Amino acid sequence: MIQKNTIIKGAFILTLAGFATRFMGFFYRIFLSRTFGEESVGLYQLAFPVYALCFSICAAGIETAIARSTAASRSLKDPVRTKAGLYSGFTLAILLSFALMLFVQKEAAFLSLRFLGEPRCAPLLVILSLALPFSVMHSCIYGYYIGLKRTKIPAISQLLEQTVRVGAVIFLYYFFVNRSVRTGIALAAAGIVAGEAASALYCLGKLRKEQDMAAPGNVTLGAYKKGLGEILSLAVPLTGSRVLLNLLQSVEAVSIPLKLQAFGLSSGESLSTYGVLTGMALPCVLFPSAMTNSIATMMLPTVAEIQVSGSTSAMKKVIRKVFFCCFSLGLLFCLALVVTGNFIGRLLFHSAAAGHFIITLAWMCPFLYTNSCLLGILNGLGKTNMSFAINVTGLLLRIGSVFLLIPVFGIQGYLWGLLASQMAVFALCLAYLRFFFFTL
Repeated sequence: MIQKNTIIKGAFILTLAGFATRFMGFFYRIFLSRTFGEESVGLYQLAFPVYALCFSICAAGIETAIARSTAASRSLKDPVRTKAGLYSGFTLAILLSFALMLFVQKEAAFLSLRFLGEPRCAPLLVILSLALPFSVMHSCIYGYYIGLKRTKIPAISQLLEQTVRVGAVIFLYYFFVNRSVRTGIALAAAGIVAGEAASALYCLGKLRKEQDMAAPGNVTLGAYKKGLGEILSLAVPLTGSRVLLNLLQSVEAVSIPLKLQAFGLSSGESLSTYGVLTGMALPCVLFPSAMTNSIATMMLPTVAEIQVSGSTSAMKKVIRKVFFCCFSLGLLFCLALVVTGNFIGRLLFHSAAAGHFIITLAWMCPFLYTNSCLLGILNGLGKTNMSFAINVTGLLLRIGSVFLLIPVFGIQGYLWGLLASQMAVFALCLAYLRFFFFTL
């Protein structure tokens, strides 16, 4: 009962924050598309995979490792292990972030031309790189509090990041417009830096007030070495998988506009189509997943704690309830988006294409919303390699649709690939979890 109440309470807090941030982000994207145009939004979305790749190298695996390590040490009542894990992971992530920030700033022109195939992305990459150290600080402390199942601070940090990001962009836009200064989509990249800086400073301030965690002192060098070893054992395979996934996602992102041109669209039309899909339709479909993503976030420390206790029956019970909850929510939102997709596209985005994309993508909601929880369970069990393999399988299906279906069917072929990908991930997660518990 305690586990259930903790999951519900934590997921509820994260869900409220998730809905609030997505609500702001939803209308923020409308502002971007109407202010800077669909092509500029597509350009911004094209540059983002490089930032995501750098973040994955710096912190994605370390954040999950800190969360799992914190949950396990909390279950064992070992505060020294908690402190050593957090600060060793935090230090490693910060060093990596500064190294990658300097690399991206130096090689922005090369990356935009050779990797993204769009020289106009270079200024965006330079600005986005400045957010890396802040996002890494935010991410590591976020993972620590998730491991403790104290979701209030992570939730507030999400809200703060989104509020500052959106507010900064809107303020700067009207500030420059009132002075007749021409602006561009680079303001959106500057907003990310402002938002991540605000959330990082907030999280650092809260951590400094923690009686047991305010400073890394009072822990022996041997404890830090052991903590770093534990973090690396969890983070290295997870980081490797995230990096490979982001590389594949970058290939996917870069290839979609190119293959749309092979289908017969111009360069501007292909970027506009890509911008409508990734900047308008997908955020709309992903909006309700704030609830299931919150549950997935809480599942990682919960599963880690139950695994330490060795209660297989409790594990099965929690997984079964979470599965049916997420799948039912997915079905509900699928039906809602199918009915309202065209209306949403016309009313909010003034785009018939966005409405069509929303209706097609709605069919993957039951699988998409459930998959986040199933993958969170696998990571909580420490099965990061299996989680990686399943993610890669789904991503390869998407990339296959980019190269094989888009040149023939246009963007519709990619939408079919997205649906097939989510269904494959769903089936593989269920098959592995059934096998895993059957063999216990």
